[in-house]
Amino acid sequence: MTKEQREKLPVIFRTFLKFGCFTFGGGWSIVAQIQKEFVEKRKWITDEELLDFTSVARSVPGLMIGNASVLFGYQEAGAIGALVALLGIVIPPVLIMIGVVFVYNLLQNNPYMARAMMGVRAAVVPIILSALIKLFKAGMKDVFCYLIALGALALCLFTGISNVLIVVLGAAVGLLYREVKSRRDLS
Repeated sequence: MTKEQREKLPVIFRTFLKFGCFTFGGGWSIVAQIQKEFVEKRKWITDEELLDFTSVARSVPGLMIGNASVLFGYQEAGAIGALVALLGIVIPPVLIMIGVVFVYNLLQNNPYMARAMMGVRAAVVPIILSALIKLFKAGMKDVFCYLIALGALALCLFTGISNVLIVVLGAAVGLLYREVKSRRDLS
């Protein structure tokens, strides 16, 4: 591990710990926070890399944000970075959920809690949409990308095909397109 990677470890842990404590709305809102912190502010990764992490993280078993955290941490600081990012993102929600479990019956029918959660959900939607717009711009390089995206959306909405298979099909179509294009360029 390089000195630069070692210096990144506490930053990765603190930042992912903060994400785990204060980001509501699930994996996509955390992706928005990663985009803001590590793409825009620190410039450690690009929008394209974040889109790649998110794509892979959604395509393998497990929680998308845990997977994305591991991928990010590994890229920035190797296996230890992966573990540090994962621990940072997981510790707060686990501790919070332990607390919620103990008071669940009290909160379950509380009208104030229900109203607060309604407000949290409404506030999270624009955060998720802003990240989606930025990632969409990063991922859509040409007309062919739009065609793959539309095909994948159609498969998601109208078939029972698994997301993993859709991603594999997208990769295969992308590889086939590149091969055909490079052969045309050689002729």
